[in-house]
Amino acid sequence: MLSKVINFKDKFTKFSDHWSPRVIAEMNDYQFKLVKVEGEFVWHNHPDTDEVFIVIEGELNIELPDGVVTLSSGELFVIPKGIEHKPVANKECKIMIIEPKGVVNTGDETTNLTAQNNLWV
Repeated sequence: MLSKVINFKDKFTKFSDHWSPRVIAEMNDYQFKLVKVEGEFVWHNHPDTDEVFIVIEGELNIELPDGVVTLSSGELFVIPKGIEHKPVANKECKIMIIEPKGVVNTGDETTNLTAQNNLWV
């Protein structure tokens, strides 16, 4: 069975929550997740996996222990496993995250921003 084309703009219209990733596709053991972000997230890390951030629309700052990486629309950044990071968006930003199935958005931390896993849109 062939996969169907996935339209990011259409998928982003189907949810409004911030910091709550929505799965749009899977490849092997990896999930492609769309997320709307605004404000500050929490410091966290993923000890067992790298994490890919791709900015679809807007601007995202990723605070790291040794500085800040700023991503604009059309840019990608890989956070190596085990590196603490804190995403921040001054205005609503739409991003895609690529990571293995089962990864919790707040890593080993449990906060009010810990999202339900495996939500599809």
